[in-house]
Amino acid sequence: MKNFESLVDALRDLNKRGYTADLTLAGDSLEAKNEKVNLYADDFEINEFYKFEGATNPSDTSILYAIESKKHNLKGVLINAYGVYANTSSSAIEAKLNHYHIK
Repeated sequence: MKNFESLVDALRDLNKRGYTADLTLAGDSLEAKNEKVNLYADDFEINEFYKFEGATNPSDTSILYAIESKKHNLKGVLINAYGVYANTSSSAIEAKLNHYHIK
């Protein structure tokens, strides 16, 4: 896994490697609005993830996921809060995301 100094640097690198879809959490799926696609837990794999701490408050941490769906021929990124502002949903999507950074 690569090391990046900032979230922007990681996004730039992933974009160059084809992770161009902007994904957001949408209940029990990840939504790629521009592609008009919803990804459910079984539709994608997490290829990489990177944690970034807030500059002023270490509890304000973001996680960047590099996600690929071979089913939908799509590669994209999801930025999710971690720590104080994390989504605490118990959906299959959250369980899959949490599996990668809670160990």
